Amino acid sequence: MILGRVIGLVLGYVFGLFPTGVLMGKAHKTDLKKEGSGNTGMTNSIRVLGWKAGVIVFAGDFFKAVIAMVIIWAVYRNVYPEAVKLLMLYAGMGAVLGHNYPVYARFKGGKGIACSIGTIIAFDWRMAPICAVLFFLTVVPTGFMSLGSLGIVSGFFVQTIVFGQLGFLKVGAQFLPELYVIAAILTALAFIQHRGNLKRLATGTENKFAPSKNKKKETED
Repeated sequence: MILGRVIGLVLGYVFGLFPTGVLMGKAHKTDLKKEGSGNTGMTNSIRVLGWKAGVIVFAGDFFKAVIAMVIIWAVYRNVYPEAVKLLMLYAGMGAVLGHNYPVYARFKGGKGIACSIGTIIAFDWRMAPICAVLFFLTVVPTGFMSLGSLGIVSGFFVQTIVFGQLGFLKVGAQFLPELYVIAAILTALAFIQHRGNLKRLATGTENKFAPSKNKKKETED
């Protein structure tokens, strides 16, 4: 099991290093790190390059986590049937860490929301509806993508505990505390990466999302 945890984390990290936004920017002869918010995630890609590019960037970052988790599931589903969900979550966390803290960029990357969404869907798709509702209930009235993103990961954390306690995850009882800790770390990573947004929200200086090159910056994934 220890080896499984390490393999999941490392595999996820390697997949998380894939620079989707950077490659999309190069395809459009644009350096996303120097445009808009300076971030290479979906939000800034939409702002600078348009919706089509933004959706592609989201898909790339999303599948970084999904593919890593599916590989772990395929390898360990029969070896550790009661713990495979836990090992998958390690892979998802690894993908988020690789995206957020890429070794080739001095550990300065994105905010990992697309990777986190991929992790949630691959972990248990039944969590998606509530996460989506929390996102839209937050973003539609406020216009703050950062709040919506944090709503998604918070919904994931709460549902992980509820699903685990109800037996929906089919995880051995001995592995549930560790599973909750990993889910908490994933949620904390999103809040840590959004600390600048939270400060601006507290001071009333956070900018609302606007898919246009000419709008003010909003630092988001």
